Amino acid sequence: MKIDVLTLFPEMFTGVFGSSILKKAEEKQAATYNVVNFREFSDNKHGTVDDYPYGGGAGMVLKAQPIFSAVEHLQEQTEKKPRVILLCPQGERYTQRKAEELAKEDHLIFVCGHYEGYDERIREHVVTDEISLGDYVLTGGELGAMVIIDSVVRLLPGVLGNEDSPIKDSHSSGLLEHPHYTRPYDFRGYKVPDTLMSGNHKLIEEWRMKESLRRTWQRRPDMLEHIELSPQEKKWLEEIISEE
Repeated sequence: MKIDVLTLFPEMFTGVFGSSILKKAEEKQAATYNVVNFREFSDNKHGTVDDYPYGGGAGMVLKAQPIFSAVEHLQEQTEKKPRVILLCPQGERYTQRKAEELAKEDHLIFVCGHYEGYDERIREHVVTDEISLGDYVLTGGELGAMVIIDSVVRLLPGVLGNEDSPIKDSHSSGLLEHPHYTRPYDFRGYKVPDTLMSGNHKLIEEWRMKESLRRTWQRRPDMLEHIELSPQEKKWLEEIISEE
């Protein structure tokens, strides 16, 4: 996957792309990163990328021209039209489903804004997706882009050591993930559940599924409204609710 990032602060991405899973993904040639300062595409000799909003108001608005020119330059380098993602608090709320959708693409371009907002023509004629991490406002789109890129790249084939890891993550199955334990068995009197020590794989899987349901019901019951449970899962959920 080719990932381009348009930003006024390219130095923010140095540590992120050069560390951990994102670095390993590039080493494995599963992903390549290209960070572009879109100020370089300004047609103004001073490198101006923003201006006062028509109609008045507080703040500055990112001009259409630098973004248009930067995206067009990147599009010329690829045969297939890329997804162009605008980080914006007005966009759709980001989910694991969206990460899985984006992970199927060959080329993503992220547009990270600053200041008051974007010239509306950027939304209308350049971007394919507007995404928000949640109902709050950040100083710029850089942190949001980092989060989305991390969540997408880890889903690419061969990036994680265990191919089952992303499948069993919280939200991937529609439920929150079950609890995990490791050595020692007894830590300060707090012991690992006996089922996990039994060696019975069928019982272990049933325990994990039931605990996944329990955790979802306790912490995010709204998620249960959007998935179809099997008869056995419904029975477990009834047991969980009665136990609680």
